[in-house]
Amino acid sequence: MINAIYGKKIGMTQLFNEDEKVVPCTVIVAEPNKVCQIKTTDTDGYEAVQLGFGAIKPQKVNKPMAGHFAKLGTEPTRYLREVRVENAADYKVGDLQTVEAFADVKKVHVTGTSIGKGFQGVIKRHGFRGGPGGHGAHFHRAPGSVGMCATPSRVLKGVRMPGHMGCNTVTTKNLEVVRIDAEQNLILVKGAVPGAKGGIVRVRMA
Repeated sequence: MINAIYGKKIGMTQLFNEDEKVVPCTVIVAEPNKVCQIKTTDTDGYEAVQLGFGAIKPQKVNKPMAGHFAKLGTEPTRYLREVRVENAADYKVGDLQTVEAFADVKKVHVTGTSIGKGFQGVIKRHGFRGGPGGHGAHFHRAPGSVGMCATPSRVLKGVRMPGHMGCNTVTTKNLEVVRIDAEQNLILVKGAVPGAKGGIVRVRMA
């Protein structure tokens, strides 16, 4: 079976559980994902299905993608993603993956792109402690020593330094599924998931 579905992170809310305790939840809208292409070991070297989701006007699809959809004989979609399966021949183009497949799932892994923070220093990026705040100190938020003087006369690879932070693929594992709303294509999971509002996320069965 296809063990994942793609959707968009709407934001966060809260629900009350059976013990009348507040449960923070992330709301993910996952419209039906359509199987657009079948990839088998004979044709592509591995077993997978290509899922399409997101509405798009046909005139906004570029020529390479328009040819791709025309060859497959399916309507264009805004996004295309692949999901590995055990036997891709069990599926056919046009099959739909909906949130109903997660009705009996207790926990999921959610993958998304973390929020970009831009260029950041070592205190925010790596959690460095920093230097003293006053009393004439000239060392506050600088990284400090990054290498040796004579040998090997260079900065070794892997030294934690300032740089671009965020925009990484992050997976939050074993999130509890709080509620499934099949009518509105919603999945509510306990806790926070990576990414900003409107970001594409993958929900995979744990």
